[in-house]
Parts: sequence; C-alpha cells; structure tokens
Amino acid sequence: MIRKPLQAFIGFFLLAAGFLLQTGLSVQSAEPLRALIVDGQNNHQVWPVTTQMMKKYLEQTMLFQVDIATTKPKGTDPDFHPDFSQYAVVVSNYNGAAWPAETQKALASYVREGGGFVIVHAANNSFAEWPEYNQMIGLGGWGGRNEKSGPYLYTNAQGDLIRDTSAGSGGHHGTQHEFSVVIRDREHPVTKGMPLEWLHTKDELYDKLRGPAVNMHVLATSWADPAQGGSDRHEPMIFTVSFGKGRVFHTPMGHADYSQECVGFITTFQRGTEWAATGKVTIPVPDDFPTAAKTSSRKWSAP
Repeated sequence: MIRKPLQAFIGFFLLAAGFLLQTGLSVQSAEPLRALIVDGQNNHQVWPVTTQMMKKYLEQTMLFQVDIATTKPKGTDPDFHPDFSQYAVVVSNYNGAAWPAETQKALASYVREGGGFVIVHAANNSFAEWPEYNQMIGLGGWGGRNEKSGPYLYTNAQGDLIRDTSAGSGGHHGTQHEFSVVIRDREHPVTKGMPLEWLHTKDELYDKLRGPAVNMHVLATSWADPAQGGSDRHEPMIFTVSFGKGRVFHTPMGHADYSQECVGFITTFQRGTEWAATGKVTIPVPDDFPTAAKTSSRKWSAP
C-alpha cells in the first residue's frame, strides 16, 4: 500500500517529467571540469602519492574529471606534449628537467589565453631559466634564483606588503613543523569563510622565495619562526597571479603526504583549483576545517 505523502510525491514527479518532455528540457548535471595534473620528476620522492592524493581531492568535489600527464623519469622528455587546450585547469606537481621548448610555449599560451594553472609546493622550484614560467608563478625558489630573478616578497608586522630587492639566493625553509596560516584577504573567493587564522599540519614553510611578483595578490601568509630556522618574516602561503587572461593559484604548502592530509590544505587546494578554472568558488569550507589552536587531518588511504 502506498502512503499518501509518497503517492503525492510520485504524482508531482510524473507531472514534472511530463512538462520536461513537452518542453524539450532535460535534467542533466553540468559537464565536469577537466583538470590535468603534470608530474614525472620531483626532488620529493613522495610525488607519485601526492599526485594521487590531489587527483582524489579534486574528484571528491564532484566538479572535476582528472587526467595525469607524466614525463620520463630523467632529463628532458622529447615526447612530453600534453594538449593543455583540452583542460579548464592544469595542476603542476613537477620539479625536474626542462620541458621541450614547444611544450613550454604551449603552456604559456594556454594560460595567457585564459587557462587555469595551479602551483603546489616544489613546482615553484622548477624552470628558473624560463621567464614566462616565473611570471606565471609569481615567486619561486632554488634553481639558481637570486636578486636577478626579482624581489623577495613578504609582509611586515603591520601587514604591509614589502618588495625587498636586496641581494641573496631565492628559496629556503627551516625544520618541518606545524604553523599558522593567517588570512590577509577575507573576501577573495578562495579564502572567504575561512577562519582568520588556522593551524596547518607539519610541513616545510618555504621562505625567501623571489620572482617577478607582478599581478600577484597575497591571500594568506605564515610567519617563518626563526626558532625553527625560518626567516622571521610573514611569508606568502596562499596567493594568486594574473597572467594575460589566465588565473594562477599558488600554494607553497604540501611537502609530503602528511602535509596534504591537512583539511586546510585540502580545502585550499580544491577551492584554489576551482577558482583557477572558473573564477568562482562553490566548494564550501567544511566543518572539520582547522582552527587557530588545533590542526585537522583526514588520513589518506590509497584507492
């Protein structure tokens, strides 16, 4: 026997279905955003795991269909020619040998013409000699970077953004530790709704990054504690860069699998990737997001 509320619901559903058939409308979910993760070489040996973690994190949002393009393990891979134009966003988990010149040109053109690009942790170590890459990522480290690469960028105790052109190498970090992330722009789509300050799990806190830093917007910083070997500066930890029509999202967080288990990293990465792809953010800040006093992690298990 069908109860009356259920009977009423079925009747409503049939009427709605009839209307859709008569008007030619259909009930179909939006096409997923296509995302490409590039990897294959990295000084961080955990990269095959972190690629799979980021792939899963994007797929969990139900917004993305994710592919992976992997280079050969050593040297420039002459066969590495992803078709970036097929994707709404490209995520780099790559730190290694130079790509073929035509692949470099293709990525720069893709972003300049409106493609999304996401830089995670050691991906900002790559391609120190590639001017357009350094413009796209804003700041980078190591690889011979120095004052010729651009200024250091950090905020002082008053929250003012400092462009420091003094001489020195680019890229440094102290010991791995938990550290606070302080939101500097609470209205940007990526950081809106996040606590003003939250505690990130054990990670490398990159400091003294340097680069062109043009068309760059700092969303959050972290203090590199000198007691941990840090710079004693408030270093950019979440930021964006405009490159032509393209949107670039960059976070130096995410050194290891335990670093990427942080709910703060997961949420920031998901929301930053959606923003790079679309210019908007629909992914909510979850209830288990870390607080100023307590970290929050989701233990990773391989599929």
